[in-house]
Amino acid sequence: MSHSATEVIVGGLVLAGAVAFGAYAVSATAFSAGGNKGYPLSASFRSLEGITVGSDVRLAGVKVGSVSEIRLNPETYRADMTLKVQEGVQLPDDSSIVISSEGLLGGNFVEISPGGSPFYYGPGDEVLDTQGSVSLISLLLKYVAGGSE
Repeated sequence: MSHSATEVIVGGLVLAGAVAFGAYAVSATAFSAGGNKGYPLSASFRSLEGITVGSDVRLAGVKVGSVSEIRLNPETYRADMTLKVQEGVQLPDDSSIVISSEGLLGGNFVEISPGGSPFYYGPGDEVLDTQGSVSLISLLLKYVAGGSE
């Protein structure tokens, strides 16, 4: 069975493209073989619309962690979230967490607004100052209906 040089070159290009795509996928998802190092924080929200496990956690526009767990609290009917913050990032214990949007068509992410306290959150602490996501549909309906609320 004889292979022409063209088939070998095309096969090599396809293989190189697959390796490049794999490398991009690993870097885009922040996957690391060593595991995610960091410390967990928890927070409770009225609504986590648009947030999923793996969503970015950002501080000043820089990714400093990700959402590791989302669950419904059956007692309070609120969405409880656990997020993992990178080691070395210390958050003042009066910081707030807000669900933000990247724009009209962009996705949602978790934004941390740092406070000014000299004390910091530790592993497993709960952030009490939270603001859930705002539904664009409900805002449009209020505007169209002429609501003055």
